[in-house]
Amino acid sequence: MADSDNKVSHTSSIPVIEEKLQIEKEVVERGRVKISTAIKEESKILNLPVINEEVHIERIPVNKIVEKAPEAIRYEGETMIIPVLKEIAVIEKKILLVEEIRVTKNSVYTEQSQEITLRKEEIKIERSDK
Repeated sequence: MADSDNKVSHTSSIPVIEEKLQIEKEVVERGRVKISTAIKEESKILNLPVINEEVHIERIPVNKIVEKAPEAIRYEGETMIIPVLKEIAVIEKKILLVEEIRVTKNSVYTEQSQEITLRKEEIKIERSDK
């Protein structure tokens, strides 16, 4: 082991080389382009179909009492018919026999005694012959 104590250590360096690449661009003008726009107006006449609907409203008085309400809306061809309803109070006057009153007439015969003074005039005629 004595030999190991006499050893000397020695370090050496190895240089490492690295290359780097450097790229540069250079703009070279080879020509120019000019772009512009222009607005062009053109008038044209167009025939467009136009549909207008016209509605004709007609009020027809009916004034008729019905037993039940008619359908809400009905159609007769191209005509839509909408009924207009009104509730009215119906007052009916009738004769009601409430009662009968019966009156019966009876003759009852009775006698009563009563003193009555009657007057009577008497005439006396006397003649004298003298």
